[in-house]
Amino acid sequence: MTEPVVECVPNFSEGADEDVVRAIVQAMRVDGVKLLDWSMDAAHNRSVVTVAGSPQAVVESAVRGVGMAAARIDLTQQRGVHPRMGAADVVPFVPVRGVTLEQCALLARQAGAEIWRRHGVPVYYYGAAASRPDRANLEDVRRGQFEELRELVLHDAARTPDVGGPALHPTAGATAVGARRFLAAFNIYFDTADVSCVRQMARRIRASSGGLPGVKAMGVLVHGQAQLSMNLTDLQAVSLSKAYDKAAELALEYRLAPVRTELIGLLPEAACERDAEWMRLSIEFDPATKVIERRWQDPMEWPTELAVAADRD
Repeated sequence: MTEPVVECVPNFSEGADEDVVRAIVQAMRVDGVKLLDWSMDAAHNRSVVTVAGSPQAVVESAVRGVGMAAARIDLTQQRGVHPRMGAADVVPFVPVRGVTLEQCALLARQAGAEIWRRHGVPVYYYGAAASRPDRANLEDVRRGQFEELRELVLHDAARTPDVGGPALHPTAGATAVGARRFLAAFNIYFDTADVSCVRQMARRIRASSGGLPGVKAMGVLVHGQAQLSMNLTDLQAVSLSKAYDKAAELALEYRLAPVRTELIGLLPEAACERDAEWMRLSIEFDPATKVIERRWQDPMEWPTELAVAADRD
């Protein structure tokens, strides 16, 4: 990593149709960009792709991924399990080496302009790229999801996109493009199917309710098992161990116990905790594939182009 390196972790609103997700990932193949990870989550109906490389190449990769998602995902034919407002829902740029967060914000602005110009998908800027204080928080931008937002933008100037619109794309909605530091997407499963208890835990643990700093959380039912799904946005303030320990403490009040954990996407080497309880319970945590510095040295192969993708309009 001697040259400037930027990571981009777009989230797409499709987690069940592998043909669609593979086509999106394949569309993101650009010289100068490495594929570090991609995963599908049918329970949340969401897929996450992680790429890294030179700044301009990563911008191009992200814009192409959004275009393919807009062509292949129709939000009018689904409901959001995970909150979403776009086929390509969130496109964050993350500084890795030789790049500042402010520079990533400029890359986000560039990507947003290209997404609208090429694909007709309106864009909201969030995080460090936000154009207004009330749009720094992704949850505020995405409030109401696609179904409500497509009506609100037509008569509420406060909700209109930063680029494009005011109407959303009829089937692809809008995309939130931003800049942020490393984030950990961390799930904890409990020995119950009663998701109501875990939803109460989520309210108590997330930052917006006075819980842990930088933690976003929700409770969902996944294959008959209650899951606490968290995003840790400030790993220096709250490590995975701290989030896990707080969740386990709250679980005791509801007479629940964690049974396994899951990390979605990648984690910086500095955030790995070898002897931590969360890692002992983790689902197939392999540092070779889950640590960003190691994945950079040994990236994934890009998916082969699917013949079926070329046959669709």
